[in-house]
Amino acid sequence: MTSSTIQDPLGDLVVRAGAGDSHAANALVRALLPRVFRVAQRVLHDAAEAEDVAQEAFIRAWKAAKTWKPGAAKFETWVHRVTLNLCFDRLRRRKRLVHEDAAPEQADDTASAGDGMFDAQRSKRIRQAMEALPERQRAAIVLCHFEEMGNIEAAAALEVSIEALESLLSRGRRALRGALLDEAAHWMGGIGEGG
Repeated sequence: MTSSTIQDPLGDLVVRAGAGDSHAANALVRALLPRVFRVAQRVLHDAAEAEDVAQEAFIRAWKAAKTWKPGAAKFETWVHRVTLNLCFDRLRRRKRLVHEDAAPEQADDTASAGDGMFDAQRSKRIRQAMEALPERQRAAIVLCHFEEMGNIEAAAALEVSIEALESLLSRGRRALRGALLDEAAHWMGGIGEGG
């Protein structure tokens, strides 16, 4: 990497927010909060936890804004890294607390018959397949496919090389494809057995 500084569209807002400018702080929240919340919700699959993570990420952002050095990195990338770390911490805590014999998630009684039920089941299967991925693979897929980040920015947020990110994406996609194909084969086998 060259010694040139990184252009950060939020750099001026960060510096002003760090100096106590409430208008800059509000603008920074408006710019970052929707994406931070979406990332947390997609990684955690829980809106309340995603709100908690977003709040904690912004508390850390305000503390960092006071000493932020523009040009070293993009502030948004740093906030995404903080968000992912907070999500990973929560996922690890969940794994320690969850028992294998936990009650399964209840089906949505409001789903309509036919297509609506199939769509709800498909969404549930995709969510379960995503949740089964290792946290870094899940984060890579969330950042690149759901948040549409480029590989360079996603790699920076995950603090990995671009090659490592591509490996995470490849393994995650392969695992998702395998899980979903197994599910499809199960469904197709069940259709043929009924007759």
